[in-house]
Amino acid sequence: MTPLNKLTTTLKQTGLIKFLSHFAEQFSDIMLKDLSMASIGEDRKVDFLGKTVTNFGSDSFLGLDQDDRVKDALRNGIERWGSHNGASRAFSSVETNVLAEEKLAEWLGIEAVLIYPSVTLANVGAIPGLVGKQDIVVLDQHCHNSIQEGAKIAKANGSQVLFFEHCDPSSLAKVLQSAGKYRHALVAIDGIYSMSGVIPPLKELNKVCMDNNAILYVDDAHATGVVGTKGRGTVLDAVGNYENILLVGSLSKGFSCLGGFIGCTQEMKSLLKWKSNTFIFGGPVGPPYLDAICTVCDILSSGEYELIIARLKRNLNILVQGLRSQGLQVLGGATPIVSVVVGDEEQTLKAGHILFQKGFYVQSVIFPAVPYHGGVLRIQVNANHKPDSVKDLVNAFKELQKEIEFPTAGLKKAA
Repeated sequence: MTPLNKLTTTLKQTGLIKFLSHFAEQFSDIMLKDLSMASIGEDRKVDFLGKTVTNFGSDSFLGLDQDDRVKDALRNGIERWGSHNGASRAFSSVETNVLAEEKLAEWLGIEAVLIYPSVTLANVGAIPGLVGKQDIVVLDQHCHNSIQEGAKIAKANGSQVLFFEHCDPSSLAKVLQSAGKYRHALVAIDGIYSMSGVIPPLKELNKVCMDNNAILYVDDAHATGVVGTKGRGTVLDAVGNYENILLVGSLSKGFSCLGGFIGCTQEMKSLLKWKSNTFIFGGPVGPPYLDAICTVCDILSSGEYELIIARLKRNLNILVQGLRSQGLQVLGGATPIVSVVVGDEEQTLKAGHILFQKGFYVQSVIFPAVPYHGGVLRIQVNANHKPDSVKDLVNAFKELQKEIEFPTAGLKKAA
């Protein structure tokens, strides 16, 4: 047996792999994971496994992936730049990269923006780059995996990593006050928690940070483009400024492009270019997508944005009101990500499969993405869903309850 085969055997014996393998083997006919999409049509119609279904699993919330202007920008970018410029941004960038960062900063109302290939690479690169041995990183217990991975690197580099209770300013204050002497503290949270739709008390958390020599680091990926004035996210409307905040946003969800970014001061941007390893040693966003990002910024900054967001809110309202009227336990509702609690892992997978057979794809989310026995059906509403399709999904849930036992809204919600 080769060392590689030995490693393969060892990995197969880990608890998580055993758990997931069990479900993959026992429920292979209802798992609906690792799917391959054969086609995309109007009204979010997609072809999975030879079956056409309405896709409620896409985080292209504004539907701009199907916008002709965005497609044209990509085509024009290909003609201008080719598929790739072939260099780390530490050496060179195409002009459109600079323009995209300027447009993003202007749209957000922030001094500067630095684009990364993804939000994950932004978090994994920036967090350990911002802190050192005399510093602490404090995480919300439910913060995104990529934040936690960035914190692990920071810890390996000598920073202390602590946790505070989910969305609890008083818990954050206690953690910071009991942490002992530190030079700097970085408090990392999500702007929207994607499994529950919860928006944290940003103003209160920022005050705790200001009172305790801490910086608030907000991963606002799920809010970018769809929450707040002009889609600027959760931070500016809640806090009123970015003076003590590092803002992370996504360019692959509401923007329907590729990449992530950090919004900050111009001076911090320059420092991140030197301190963030994923920026220095990673590749850039493909140039055609930078052209598309510029186009999306123009759309979000125009009067048309209100029309798009109105369609999204209409569809979201139809979904949330319809599901809650059935007594289902619905998490979220203020954002385009809505989760319906099922609980048991097998029942969660089965429920998703039944909906699939009825013509709807939603994401069946089980442990470890959510707590054990905290399985949810995660629904993502888009602006270009037809209202009748959303109503049809609501009606499908009525039929689903004849086959699956759901916890009622009166029960304690899963985290």
